[in-house]
Amino acid sequence: MQHALNEHLAGNRYHDAKFGLDAAKILPGEYFVTAEPALLVTVLGSCVAACIRDAESGIGGMNHFMLPDQGGRGTVSASARYGTYAMEVLINHLLKLGARRNRLEAKVFGGGAVLASLAGSNVGIRNAEFVLEFLKTEKIPVVAKDLLDSYPRKVYYFPHTGRALVKKLHRVHNETLFGRENDYKARLSGARVEGDVELFI
Repeated sequence: MQHALNEHLAGNRYHDAKFGLDAAKILPGEYFVTAEPALLVTVLGSCVAACIRDAESGIGGMNHFMLPDQGGRGTVSASARYGTYAMEVLINHLLKLGARRNRLEAKVFGGGAVLASLAGSNVGIRNAEFVLEFLKTEKIPVVAKDLLDSYPRKVYYFPHTGRALVKKLHRVHNETLFGRENDYKARLSGARVEGDVELFI
């Protein structure tokens, strides 16, 4: 489990001068958790990000994931299992840092229909539906959400306060975002989720 926790931890760290905080940039397939005041940043197209925190201690984190497109192969459960893994790794790491499960709250973002290659498979809708259903099942309240529509978003999340800022990217060159999401989608199509992750209660 320790290997799984560290394997997808965001490695892009920097100091954000505007907010005066250490920051982590979360790319597709990554997540980050912190017990210190910090800024977590990601840019979302069809992917979704779950921002989860212990509302009392301020221990919190963010992930950035997409359900693999099964392309008619197998069942929805295989792709849902991948999303479940992305959520459980984040939650387990929060609990490891000392967050209490009964105090967790979530804010969720993304799932936009922004890539022509992904729009046909409704991947943004599937991602959005998955994350809401997962949190409902796990009894983690969603206190804010900005999902679906047709534009990319840049999300700034401050776990220690729970504040989130969403910038809608209407007129911007999104080749980098599209490239990252397409590369991530290609990696997912060949990936197998090894083993199961058990949630710490």
